[in-house]
Amino acid sequence: MTNDPTSDRIWTRAEIESPCVKLCVVHPQTRRCAGCHRTIDEIAVWSRLSPEDRRSVMDQLPARAAESAVRRGGRAGRIKREP
Repeated sequence: MTNDPTSDRIWTRAEIESPCVKLCVVHPQTRRCAGCHRTIDEIAVWSRLSPEDRRSVMDQLPARAAESAVRRGGRAGRIKREP
């Protein structure tokens, strides 16, 4: 073992696994982040969750992303709804 201060081992950090993509916009009704799809409550306790609990939440995120991607129809949807 060397004491080389430029060694990569020194710079290795044990970061908490996170789905954050630094696009932090919370939808007011769903209270979910538009970037990572976690809820406000999940984000608030993220650093205190066990790795297993974080993995459980992360496993749910693809389904949440798909729900968020459903479009309401825009102009075409409004025209269909008009009497």
